[in-house]
Amino acid sequence: MIIKDSKIEITTATGLMRTYLYSPDESGRPDRKRPDRKRPGLILYSEIFQQTLPVKRLALQFASMGYIVAVPEVYHSHELPGCVLGYDEAGKNRGNELKKIIAMAEFDADILATVETLQTYPACNGKIGAVGICLGGHLAYRAALLPQILATACFYPTDLHSGTLGKGDHADSLARAKDIEGEMLMVFGKQDPHVPLDGRQTIYKALETAGVWFTWHEFNAAHAFLRDEGERYDPAVGKLCISLASDLFQRNL
Repeated sequence: MIIKDSKIEITTATGLMRTYLYSPDESGRPDRKRPDRKRPGLILYSEIFQQTLPVKRLALQFASMGYIVAVPEVYHSHELPGCVLGYDEAGKNRGNELKKIIAMAEFDADILATVETLQTYPACNGKIGAVGICLGGHLAYRAALLPQILATACFYPTDLHSGTLGKGDHADSLARAKDIEGEMLMVFGKQDPHVPLDGRQTIYKALETAGVWFTWHEFNAAHAFLRDEGERYDPAVGKLCISLASDLFQRNL
């Protein structure tokens, strides 16, 4: 499948948020010429480094499954459009700094703005899902608190068990688990120091107590095992996880 990409600027309370769009382009296939065809939308939330090449390749995978994929720049209020932090100490430090100085109310407002923009995008049919990795796993979870989100895949979401995302470290994500109406896919690496066993148990208990409809998967894998570069990448587990997410979204979107 041919994938076309573009950029849009979403208006938020803290300025314009550059968002990258990836969607199927079937115009070259005579048997698939349906200009009026609308597709489900999928918001992909990145790691703390914003849209790196591995994140873009992940977006392309989901777009190839038939979704309009939106990748927002979550640090837009503090970094210039197009900013990509490096997979090095400086990039990691800056990403961890930024996720602590943005208020949860700002994160949530940006999430809502992205959902509403994607729902009204001409090629979208209004059905929306969310997927995220690392920091993005937590932001995808926050998206799931909105009734518009029909399905969410969270891959090793950081700071979810501790509530330490955002300015002041007061994220109420697990306390609001009852707000989740869509189906959830939760995936973790057992060798991930950012979400240790007691943290995973805390998340599981909160979802179970709230009556959330979810599936739970743990693999012998390190943090960032989906990132297709670097020594922590596990292609076998990654392939299985993409399949799980594909099944989730196909079933709900």
